[in-house]
Order: sequence, then structure tokens, then C-alpha cells
Amino acid sequence: FNSLGKDNFRSLAIIMNSKKFSNATFEEISHLVKEVVSLAETCCVKGADPNCYEIGSSALSAKSCDENAPYPDHPGIAACCTHQGLERKLCLAALHQPPREFPTYMEPSNEELCEAFKKDPQDFADRFTHEYSSNYGQAPLPVLVGSIKSYLSMVGTCCISPSPTVCFLKERLERKTLSILTTMSNRICSRYAVYGKEKSKFSVLTMFAQKIPSASFEDISPLAEDSAEVFSKCCGSMAEDCMQKELSELTTKICTKLSSKDEKISDCCKGKNLLENYLCMYSLQPAKSPQLPEIQKPTDEQLCTGTVFFFSYCRFTFEIARRQTNIPEVFLTKVYDATHNLVNVCCTVADSIACVSSKRPQLRGEIFKFLTKADELCGEYNDLTFLEFKQKLKESFIKTMPDATPASLTELVERRADFASTCCIMNAPPLYCGLKTQGTESI
Repeated sequence: FNSLGKDNFRSLAIIMNSKKFSNATFEEISHLVKEVVSLAETCCVKGADPNCYEIGSSALSAKSCDENAPYPDHPGIAACCTHQGLERKLCLAALHQPPREFPTYMEPSNEELCEAFKKDPQDFADRFTHEYSSNYGQAPLPVLVGSIKSYLSMVGTCCISPSPTVCFLKERLERKTLSILTTMSNRICSRYAVYGKEKSKFSVLTMFAQKIPSASFEDISPLAEDSAEVFSKCCGSMAEDCMQKELSELTTKICTKLSSKDEKISDCCKGKNLLENYLCMYSLQPAKSPQLPEIQKPTDEQLCTGTVFFFSYCRFTFEIARRQTNIPEVFLTKVYDATHNLVNVCCTVADSIACVSSKRPQLRGEIFKFLTKADELCGEYNDLTFLEFKQKLKESFIKTMPDATPASLTELVERRADFASTCCIMNAPPLYCGLKTQGTESI
């Protein structure tokens, strides 16, 4: 509070709490921020009572436990409120809502921006800060803060300019790199928050396998390792240039290694802005599945050999991904999870090979069934128009459920079509699609 000053402290409090409670309303965040700023204002001044913070924070935690409290809601509040003192405060402080996988922020027109800004500049800044932080809260904090400051500066400058349209065009071009960095790092770090470091390697490996099936495992595996290192290093970093610097260096490595393997990657790498080049590669659609020789499966012994697991099993799943590019990564991660579960169960017992040998055939059958259904659903979604796809779904449901009423058929078709349009795409949201693909029967 003392180093930032009240206004910057308040803005940071809006950002931090909007990141933390991504589904909270502006009013709920405002009430919480008001309390936090008031507490800092009262207790951070010279000569304040040494017990000021303890007393004020205890009062705030007690108020949070009131069922009519105007603060962000969370199902864990009731459990926290059974504790007392510091334990209660720490419990409440640890609560957070899951990040938004579907950003809903829609930028208003220049005229609408300026109208809101001129009406009440402070209210405009607070509401924008809340909305933007809720939508892009997984971007590293320095990136998010920088992007918000840059945007508010643009609005403040252009809304009093004699030529606002020209001003907005110029300013948006100048903040293009920062805008891409915010969007990309939010996507990357949202995925990393769900997957963690090891699974992120697998995620990147699968992504490139399907975009560039002509590239080998040896080409892509080091890039997957490097990518996971960047995500691990920068997603929680407070260094202002971490993500931009590391992502730019990663892009150079990818371009150096893969440009000769694929024309589309080569085209993406021709730009002068490295972050634009990364976005271009990230946005590429999967290639058509090539004709490749039969996959060599890892042996039962290899599955229980430490680091060999990543290379043997990930190589196997990599080979599946490049042969079946219709199956998005969110489905292939289920295969990864199922195999990890098998390894965790079997590789710690005395006769691990016998355990794997007894359980693996059933798992292989379940995986085959799961991937076949995913390939069929997503293949049809990608090959047909949306109306044709829904018609095909309807025909399929009529065959399998001849007694279904027209209303229930329509509901089934809509639900399955909605699932496919969200999860049968490259870079599909992992948390949402992961929950929707619990078990083979959910597809």
C-alpha cells in the first residue's frame, strides 16, 4: 500500500480478486476491494495501532462468514467458517473459483468506450479492470497488469483526441504485441494450470503431432520439453518480461526445427513478430492423417521403467495422434491418464509385470472403444457442415433409441452437437471437455 499508493493498490486489489473469483460480479468484487483498501488505509499509516491489522482482518473474516455478506460466493466458505482465528483467515484466503475457460469479454465500439469513459472515468476503469481480469486471469500477473494499464491509457488518450478513430487505430497497432501476449499466455497458462508440467509436455507433443504429422517424435519431443519449461517458469513469474522473452525464444527454436518439415509452419515463421508467429502456429488446424506403418506398442516392461515411460508411452500416443488427427488432444489425454493409472497401480507391487499383463488387455479394449467413438464423432463434425452433422446425429439416435420422443431426440442431438462443437476442435478447453469425457459412454 505504501509503495504503490492508494490508487494503484486499489487497482491491483481489483485485478487480484477478479483473477481469484472469476465468476464474481463487479459489485461483489467492489465490496471486497473496498474493505481491503479501507483496512490498508487504516492500518498501514505511521503510528497505527500494532493490533490494527489483526483486529481489522478478524472483523473482515467474521463478516465473510455472514450468509448475507456482499462478497464473492464460494461453496467452501461454510467449511472455513467452522474454524477460528488465523486458521479461518488462511482458509478463506485460499478459496478461489476455477478460471474461465470461455472468455466472454467483448470489446465495445470506440464510441461506446468513449461514452462510458466520459460519463465516469473511474467507474469505467474499475469495470474494465474487473471484466478483463476475470476473463484473462491466468495470464501472468505482470502481463495482465501491463495490458490493463496500456488499454486504459489508450482509452484516456483517444477519447479526448480530436481524431479518436485515427488515434485508436494507431494505439491498437502499438499494443498489438501486448494484446497477443496477454491472449496467448492466458490460454497457455490456463492449460498449464489444469495439466501441470508433465502432462503439458504430452499436450504440446500431441498438438504438434497433429499439426505436422510428417515430423518425427525425435523432432518434436525436445520442443515439448522446452515448452513445458517455459510454462513452468513464466506462468507464475513476477518478472515483467519472462513470458515474452521465453515464448519468443521458444518460437525461434520451433521455427528452426520444424520449418523444413511443413509448409504451413514455414509460412507462420516468416513474420517479423515472434509472438504473432507463435499464435499463427498455435492456431493451425490439424493436418490430414498420412499413411504410416503400424505402430509399435510399448512392452509391459517398458511401462514400469521410470523415465522410459514418458518416451515409450508418449511415443506410442504421439504415433496415435499423428495417424488419427481427427481425435483432439482432450480425448488423447484420457488415454494418457488411464495408462498412468495402470502404471501407478501396477508398478509399485512386487510382480509388476504380471499386474500390467493381467490388466492391460481390458484397458486396451476400453481405449480402443473410446478412441473409435471419438474418431467417428469428431471426424463427422470436421467433415460435414453443422446442419449435416446434426442430421447424422439424429439418424444415429433414431437407430439406437427407436422409442425416443421427438423432444428427447432434439435434446440429445443438441447436447451432442454442443459437445462436439466445443471439444472436437484443436486447443479445446481441457477442464470442460475433460469433465464431459468421463468414461467411454459419455461420447
